[in-house]
Amino acid sequence: MHEDSGGHGLVRLATEGDLDSVADIYAAARAFMRAHGNAAQWPDHYPTRVDAECDLALGALWVLDEGSGPVGCMSVFDRPDRTYADIQGETWLNDDPYWVMHRLAVAESGHGRGSALLAWLCDRHDNVRADTHELNAPMRRALERAGFVRRGTIICDDGTPRIAYHFVRGQSLPAGGVA
Repeated sequence: MHEDSGGHGLVRLATEGDLDSVADIYAAARAFMRAHGNAAQWPDHYPTRVDAECDLALGALWVLDEGSGPVGCMSVFDRPDRTYADIQGETWLNDDPYWVMHRLAVAESGHGRGSALLAWLCDRHDNVRADTHELNAPMRRALERAGFVRRGTIICDDGTPRIAYHFVRGQSLPAGGVA
């Protein structure tokens, strides 16, 4: 299944042949985060090819392909994330069934690829939740530009906090994005 991502290539379900590229994209994203002051979010052991293999087996791994193979990826799940059950601070925008986006990464920053993946996601799903590390300013900006609203804080399985974001199609919020 191929779908246009607005001039940035095609967003499609990943295949086994994409796994090496996805692992390389994860490595590039980890290096970018470290170079920009965020060494905490993705340590050396996460995410890896094994994480991509698991997401592929679940039919949740999507790639952005500009013609010569994947240049970006994300995992999209159609089930609740248990770490989202307890949110500190602002509440979720609704309690409706939602999609979850994790592990968005691009081979090179600054080409609009992350924004293309998020636009594709939000064009297809009305209710999406995501989270990111406080130090991941590029991801926070990309989520907010895509229409995600910063909510509270969730705690990951490893005990680290993440800023929680929620996208609801048609949701209007006052200036500043806090309801």
